Amino acid sequence: MSIYEEIEIEDMDYDPLKLQYTYPCPCGDQFQITLEELWDGEDIGICPSCTLQIMVIYDEEDLPLLPGDEEREEDEEDEEEEQLVKATQKQLVVT
Repeated sequence: MSIYEEIEIEDMDYDPLKLQYTYPCPCGDQFQITLEELWDGEDIGICPSCTLQIMVIYDEEDLPLLPGDEEREEDEEDEEEEQLVKATQKQLVVT
């Protein structure tokens, strides 16, 4: 596999409706990689019109959450808060 260029994700355009990052390809089309692919550890953006590929440089913690992940994150926060409240209540009862 031959990589045309390494691109920082900050230099790419993000479409929140398509959940996709794009970057101009020399052929006139756009390299594409989806948010889901990035979360799955993929780092190769492809151009649908030619054979060129780019390597996307990114950190997972900087990626937007996938739809539905926001709910899970809120549920986890609520659960952690509930556990903290229960632990505090037990401590108050013991002392």
